[in-house]
Amino acid sequence: MQSANVDPAASLFKLSPLIRLTLLLLYVSLTLPLPFLADMTVAVVPSPLLWVSIGLGGILLYAALSERVVLDSDGIQVTYAAWVPRFFRRGWSLPWADVTALKPRSTGQGGLVYYLLSKSGKAYLLPMRVAGFNRMVQRVQAETNIDTADVRPLAQPWMYFILLGCTVLLLAIDAWTIVTALSQTV
Repeated sequence: MQSANVDPAASLFKLSPLIRLTLLLLYVSLTLPLPFLADMTVAVVPSPLLWVSIGLGGILLYAALSERVVLDSDGIQVTYAAWVPRFFRRGWSLPWADVTALKPRSTGQGGLVYYLLSKSGKAYLLPMRVAGFNRMVQRVQAETNIDTADVRPLAQPWMYFILLGCTVLLLAIDAWTIVTALSQTV
């Protein structure tokens, strides 16, 4: 039996697991050696402060990666996990009746992002790194009657597989760096 508050036509789209894993591992690979290197080089910043900073940074990154897109019969909504404070990641919602257009904009790197335009003239960035992006775009088209045939994700999965491969190599180098640093301090 369904709750009265649940829309049976609602769809939930979370950030792609490949993207989430790649970005979290990249963060770890870039920051993990720092406290060990700080101890080895007797850096001005103490390693306990680095550990705390890395932990806080990891929590902030995980919060940003908790983005979810909810499509229901009323509209589209971008939310974050309940534990993420609103001042950090606010999210937004837009009723289908207020959507007037889907406009592409080029990025500084030459890619395309898309904005949903509302009747009030506000622009809302269409999330592009969600799992099931094509299904989400088809639902947007079905609800708004806006042609989305040319809408493609910003980054293709193969790009994240390459980044994941490079990150794994970096983690291997990190392991060597940490072992070397620990052997120097003993």
